[in-house]
Amino acid sequence: MSHKTQNKSQLPDGVYGITAEKFSQGRSNIEVVQEMIAGGIRIIQYREKRPPKSFAAMLEECRAIRDLTREAGVLFIINDYPALALLVDADGVHVGQDDLPVAAVRELVGPNKIIGLSTHAPEEARAAVAAGADYIGVGPVFSTQTKDDVCDPVGLTYIDYVKQHCPIPFTVLGGIKEHNLAQVIARGAKSACLVTEIVEADNIRSKVQRLQAMFPKL
Repeated sequence: MSHKTQNKSQLPDGVYGITAEKFSQGRSNIEVVQEMIAGGIRIIQYREKRPPKSFAAMLEECRAIRDLTREAGVLFIINDYPALALLVDADGVHVGQDDLPVAAVRELVGPNKIIGLSTHAPEEARAAVAAGADYIGVGPVFSTQTKDDVCDPVGLTYIDYVKQHCPIPFTVLGGIKEHNLAQVIARGAKSACLVTEIVEADNIRSKVQRLQAMFPKL
């Protein structure tokens, strides 16, 4: 019997929001999430690292964000830490190629949580599908400095491959800004992560609204 459930069949179209407090111009993750939700984002990923944050601090933040997202009907994904996702009853977990394998995460979080996996090449996309990931991250499409351990850009052609060959939903990420978002949408991306473009914005709400308006049929 498949572990998939209907509510995991696809990602919300549009902007996939990700927290990044060190780029947030002094605003807390909770303040940023409030503005993301007000701007119309339908999925938010909490991404912080220990250190510098303690698990206790991350747990407190995630509980507050879970309350905000639940009230707004927004999906809440936690990056890297399945235990945090379980403790706050997040909707899912996102992991990278060097984190716990999808099968192990599934053992921990059970059949009903969403699991996303970052991929950088066709073989990783195929492996993600075989492992039972619910969606994949595709990137970095362009050069990015948001993460310290990022790989070289994969370019737009990887989006083409995933669009044609990957049977599960995907979101694109890595160096995506307002000025190049149209390029990835034109390649068939229905979901895109913009990190610093959003969290560094003077007005996060209006920035998100402009970005969302670029996606068709939102």
